Amino acid sequence: MAIIKLQTSPIDVGRYYSLLKDEKYGGIDLFVGTVREWTKKSGKVEHTDYIEYTAYEEMAIKELQKLAAPIEARGDRVVIVHRLGRLELTDEAVLIGVASPHREAAFEGCHSIIDHLKETVPIWKKEVDGEIERWGK
Repeated sequence: MAIIKLQTSPIDVGRYYSLLKDEKYGGIDLFVGTVREWTKKSGKVEHTDYIEYTAYEEMAIKELQKLAAPIEARGDRVVIVHRLGRLELTDEAVLIGVASPHREAAFEGCHSIIDHLKETVPIWKKEVDGEIERWGK
């Protein structure tokens, strides 16, 4: 079963990577999204001091499980961890890991999860730059 967590504590990348390792898997793809200082949106460059993530937690877990299910059904292992609360620049915000017998399936699974996460999972971010706040997914 997939490891899926929403947490306010820092993401221990090494710990979650170790949970993906197994002798039957030859490919592990790990995506780690961090908080960056500059964001380009609609052609405009915007500054960020920090981000606050919030979620409808019960629904977010269910939606993350839906994203992991088809990847696990083919025999792969999935880890999805997303931070909530206030994150500073360079903090890890999300970790997605897929372990598969072959690299191509691991890449595809990880790519699919991160792309669909932003579309379907009720997690929102508030980007803060001084007195300016911007909401998004």
